[in-house]
Amino acid sequence: MSASTRNIIAWILQGLLALAFIASGGRKLLDMPGTVGMFGQLGMPAVLAYMVAIGEVVGGIGLLIPRFVRLAAAGLLLIMIGAVIMHATKIPGGLTNGVPAMVLLALLLVVLWLRRPATTVA
Repeated sequence: MSASTRNIIAWILQGLLALAFIASGGRKLLDMPGTVGMFGQLGMPAVLAYMVAIGEVVGGIGLLIPRFVRLAAAGLLLIMIGAVIMHATKIPGGLTNGVPAMVLLALLLVVLWLRRPATTVA
């Protein structure tokens, strides 16, 4: 795959992921009492609800800033690993309802792979 093709694919994925995470985090922030309640029902502290919501919004924005893409993707990856684990262990419906989280997780891995540092061939 050429560098320009890789770059185009990466930007498309980054844009779509940014929209998804900004929207998801924004919804959580707009309904913070509901978000805190949901996290509480799963046995998680309220502060984690704030951290996830803010992390999704900030991470989504970070996906659009070239200097921060890998850091943002890595941070969002941690959130999505947590989401997949919660779907597998505590959220009713299990991994069937966790498919969107698994897709986002996979796409973040693709972005990290596409944005890996270039290697020089000697």
